[in-house]
Amino acid sequence: MLRLFHTSEGPVLEREDALFPIAATWDELVNAADLTSRLVEEARRGQPIERAVFDRFTRQAPIGNQEVWAAGVTYRRSRTARMEESKAAGGGDFYDRVYSAERPELFFKATPRRVVAPEAKVSIRGDSRWSVPEPELALVVDRDGRIVGYTIGNDMSARDIEGENPLYLPQAKVYRESCALGPCVLVSRDGLPSDTSIELKVTRNEGEAFAGTTTLQSLKRDPDELVGFLYRDNDFPDGCVLLTGTGVVPPDDFTLRSGDVIEITIPPIGTLRNVVR
Repeated sequence: MLRLFHTSEGPVLEREDALFPIAATWDELVNAADLTSRLVEEARRGQPIERAVFDRFTRQAPIGNQEVWAAGVTYRRSRTARMEESKAAGGGDFYDRVYSAERPELFFKATPRRVVAPEAKVSIRGDSRWSVPEPELALVVDRDGRIVGYTIGNDMSARDIEGENPLYLPQAKVYRESCALGPCVLVSRDGLPSDTSIELKVTRNEGEAFAGTTTLQSLKRDPDELVGFLYRDNDFPDGCVLLTGTGVVPPDDFTLRSGDVIEITIPPIGTLRNVVR
């Protein structure tokens, strides 16, 4: 298993419990001709570093100059929640239609500077009364549209703003510290198995405020299909990160509060942990 970390000292590869510094920029690695082969060769030739040394490095979000995009209504649970929240605004039918349509919902989520690292603080909008985390598998895609790895994304969302009118989606989704990525990129030529779980836990005052789980088996859209639509008549010179949607939605009476701890776990990748500002 190859896991690539973005740190204050540059990229670090974890392979078979050994850690190797990689002499390249993040953007160079994302767009390498064959990232898996390059990392294996770097590990073969490189000198490992001690884990105690690695633990002193500051973890950064696994992103360089990539844009972050997202897919919506890719799980039935998300479809149902979106229909309910926007029903009063007359938008409920939109989500039912897009769930079954050939063309997926794709939207811009974040520039790199709006993305926060593991253990950093995510934000909720000051004008929102109903905000939730959205745990998602994130695809790391090179400039040619090839999926080179997988990470974890938290698509912070203001459900009341989106529900008021679906046209308010950009305001509900795109704002300062509205996206978290990490803790690393699982580099693989193969997709993740359908029984891979996505687990969300929100802790408040040391108690569990919410927990939920789903699996990739419930993801309606194929990851390659989503990338294919995103790259139609579009270009990403440095590659991109694509969030694939959420299948874990807290109940309607739940909203995030300052100080909440959000943990999203996808076992092959790890756990992305953030605190609400």
